Amino acid sequence: MPQPSTDFGEELRRRRLNAGLSLTALSAAVHYSKAHLSKVERGIKAPSRDLARLCDAALKAGGALIALVATPTAGAPDTGVASGIDEEEWMMQLSPDGPSWFQPVSRRQIVSAGAASLMKWRTGGQGPVSAAAAGGMLEASRSLFTHYRRLGQGAEPGFLLPGLIAQTHTLRELSVHADSRTRRRLLELGSRYAEYVGWLVQEAGDEQAALWWTQRAVDLAAAGGDRALAGYALVRRALVTLYQDDSEQTVVLARRAQSGTLPPRIRGLAAQREAQGHALAGDRDACLRALDRARPLLTRQEDDADTPVIGSMHLPDSVGMVTGWCLFDLGQPRAAAEELTRQLARVSPEAVRTQVRYGVRRALAYASAGEIEQACATTAPLLDAVAAVRSATVTIDLRRLAHVLGRRSHHASVRQLAARLGSLSHFPAS
Repeated sequence: MPQPSTDFGEELRRRRLNAGLSLTALSAAVHYSKAHLSKVERGIKAPSRDLARLCDAALKAGGALIALVATPTAGAPDTGVASGIDEEEWMMQLSPDGPSWFQPVSRRQIVSAGAASLMKWRTGGQGPVSAAAAGGMLEASRSLFTHYRRLGQGAEPGFLLPGLIAQTHTLRELSVHADSRTRRRLLELGSRYAEYVGWLVQEAGDEQAALWWTQRAVDLAAAGGDRALAGYALVRRALVTLYQDDSEQTVVLARRAQSGTLPPRIRGLAAQREAQGHALAGDRDACLRALDRARPLLTRQEDDADTPVIGSMHLPDSVGMVTGWCLFDLGQPRAAAEELTRQLARVSPEAVRTQVRYGVRRALAYASAGEIEQACATTAPLLDAVAAVRSATVTIDLRRLAHVLGRRSHHASVRQLAARLGSLSHFPAS
């Protein structure tokens, strides 16, 4: 929880007075009550990061106020795997009652747990797989992957993860028995499956497992001769730090993924992530420069049309959408809402998870700009979809939205949403 900050309160008051603004004027600019701001200035009330961003933008502080409430940097997330684990052994339990699990274990653990008595079968036989059979599996798996990504837009991760994990294992095992050319393509596709599993696991609320799967994706790609995915893994790790409100690590990781040796799309996605990190820190100029670098990189055509697209395949203009995302973190909620509205109009209605992710942020932007009726009007149609996709990352913005709307509980529209919005803001533990 945010703690009362005398340093923040004193700096806020100093900058407000230097700008010639009364508490009433600042209150009108940031849509927090005069009483709330007074308590923050006196160190009685804790400043939230959202309030800090709004005040920082209103007073043109260039990130100085945001820095005073910044989350302490904990260092880059660890992608390592616990020692002593033989990752060739994967175990998964599927329960008809809902709770299921996946875990890499050692062979010794399997024996001690009595798992050796479970039903099992061999794959691969004693000889190579024919080129026709391996090629057929590759094409079928590529088509299946596209379908899985579409399904992931409308279903919660738990329904998809068992099939995706099994398919990743199948591609990995089949590659051992295929010819060298097909082996590379099987491993490349397997790495994309693993990367997608990592993203869905993060959506399910397990950041460490997400990083584990991202590293498995890098390992599979490297085994097939593709070192570029290691660059994209940095972009994925930066997404974890972004949702941890760690602007410094987000920028550091994203910059490492912009080497000139990496494919343009990975560098473009990394530049977008860097922009989001700068926005968290309140650095508008650095944010816009990063977005300017991203656009030409992301408009280049990929050479291999058969290779699944890295990153989102549901954003017609990803730089435009990320611009709207960043404007909110830069303390410009009204401009953010306008840009997100333009971009959401271009997203397919079938891309439910994408509509929810950016739709909730648009509602949060409207609420932060004081447009409460509009915020409620855009939130209400999203709630069924929020319940369907069950996204841990979307829930972060949903909680913030519930908090902002909670300050306007006298509005009839807010009261109508309050109960359901509150229940959806409590994401179940992974």
